[in-house]
Amino acid sequence: MKYTVILFLALTISLSAKEKPNIMFIFADDLSFETLSYLGKTQAKTPNLDKLVHNGVHFTNSYNMGAWGGAVCAASRAMLNSGVYVNRAQKAINEKPRWSEMMRDAGYKTYMTGKWHVPGKPRFDVVKDVRGGMPKGSGYNRPKDMDDYKNGWKPWDKSEGGFWQGGIHWSEVLANNSIEFLEQAKQDEKPFFMYLAFNATHDPRQAPKEYIDMYPLDKMELPKNYLAEYPYKDDIGCSPSLRDEKLAPFPRTEFAVNVHRQEYYAILTHMDAQIGRILDALEKSGKKDNTYIIFTADHGLGVGHHGLLGKQNMYDHSMRVPFMIVGPGIKAGQKIDQPIYLQDAMATSLDLAEAKKPEHVEFQSLMPVIRGEKQTNVKSVYGKYIDWQRMVIKDDWKLIMYPYAKKKMRLYNLAKDPDEMNDVIDNPEYKTVVAGLKKEFKVLQAQMGDNLDVDNPKPMKKSKKKKKNKK
Repeated sequence: MKYTVILFLALTISLSAKEKPNIMFIFADDLSFETLSYLGKTQAKTPNLDKLVHNGVHFTNSYNMGAWGGAVCAASRAMLNSGVYVNRAQKAINEKPRWSEMMRDAGYKTYMTGKWHVPGKPRFDVVKDVRGGMPKGSGYNRPKDMDDYKNGWKPWDKSEGGFWQGGIHWSEVLANNSIEFLEQAKQDEKPFFMYLAFNATHDPRQAPKEYIDMYPLDKMELPKNYLAEYPYKDDIGCSPSLRDEKLAPFPRTEFAVNVHRQEYYAILTHMDAQIGRILDALEKSGKKDNTYIIFTADHGLGVGHHGLLGKQNMYDHSMRVPFMIVGPGIKAGQKIDQPIYLQDAMATSLDLAEAKKPEHVEFQSLMPVIRGEKQTNVKSVYGKYIDWQRMVIKDDWKLIMYPYAKKKMRLYNLAKDPDEMNDVIDNPEYKTVVAGLKKEFKVLQAQMGDNLDVDNPKPMKKSKKKKKNKK
C-alpha cells in the first residue's frame, strides 16, 4: 500500500509538470511572408524555418494591422505585448498588463533577449542583451551605380558596429543567449516562456560575407511587380523623405534593388542558421516534446516591390508575414489559409498555458482553429498607416484607400493577382464589389475605433519636423 501511494504521487507530479507546456516565441523583424524558401516565391534560403513549417501548422494569411507612425515595428510590438488592436494599443501598452506578466501569473519563468522597442523596460524574470529599435550604421541612398557599390559600404563591414556592435553579430548573440538559457532550464521544473526577438532582417542588413556570397548579384531576380517609382508615393506618406525609402536612390534601379534583395536574403539565411542552433539546443535540453514554438515577424517589407522599400504600405509584401506553430498534439504539415493577425500569438500562448485571457485582450487563440473546432474570428482584414492609408481584405478582394491622393482607391483580386499588379478599381464590372468592401470597412472601423472619414478626410496637419526642415 505504501509503495502504491508513492507511485501514485510520483505519477501525479509527473502529470502535473506536463500540464504546463513550455512556450518559445521567436520573432523576426521586417520579414515578408514570401521569404520562406519552401514557397518558392523568392531565392531566399530558409531550411530551418521550412522545418518548422513541415513539423507543424503554417498560417498562410497572417497580417499586421498597420501602424500610427513610421516605426511600424513599434505599433506591431505594442499590439503583441498588450493584446489590444492598433488604434487602442498605443495607450494600452502603457496601462494594461503585458504578455510576460500574464505568463508569469500563469506559473511561467519568463525570459527575454533581443529587440524590444516597447515603452519602458522589459518585464521578464530574466532579461539579457536588450536591443533598441534598430542597429546603427551606414547603408542609405545606395548603391547609385557599380562604382558606388564597389567603393562603398559593405554588409560584412564591422567598422561602424551595427549588428556587430559589441563584437558578435546580434543574431548570433541572441542564439548564444537562448542556448545558455535552455542549458539552465534542464534543471528547472518550472515551465518557461521564451521571448526571442531578432533585430534581423532589419537594415542595415549586415551578414558575414559567406552568406552574401550565397546570393551572387548576377543571379538575383527582381520582384515581378518591380517599379522604378510608385506613382502615389508622395500622397500616401511614402515620399523620399521617409527613412525606409531613403535606403535606395530615387528613382529605383534594377541594380540597386538587386543589391538590397541580396543583402535581405543573406541576413535572413544567417538568422535562419541561428534559429537552427536554438532548435538543436531545445532538442538537447530534453524539453522539446513539451514545448510549443511560435514563429512570426512584426511585419513584412517592400525591398523593391512596387518601387517601395519599406513597410509603410498596404501591399501584402509589407502587411503579410510568416506564422508557424509547432508542438505537442499539432499535426505536422498543416496549412491553414484562414486570415489571422500575427498578434494572435499572445492569446494562443495564454490558451496553451491554460491561463484565463484578460478582458482587455482583443486578439484570439488559434488553438480552436488548429484543432478544427471553429473558424478564425477574422472574417475580413483591417489595415492602416497613420491617416495616409487604409485597407480591407475580404475573401479574394483587397481594397486599398488613399484618403489624400487624387486616386482614392485601388482594387486587387488576390486569388487571380497575388502580386497586386492589376488594379481594377476603374472597371465598372466591380462597382458592387467596391461597395461591399467599403461597407465591410466601416464595420471594421467601428470595431477598431477608427474615426477617419476616408472619403472626406480633414486636412493633414503639417508636422513640426517638416517646418524645421523648411527653415
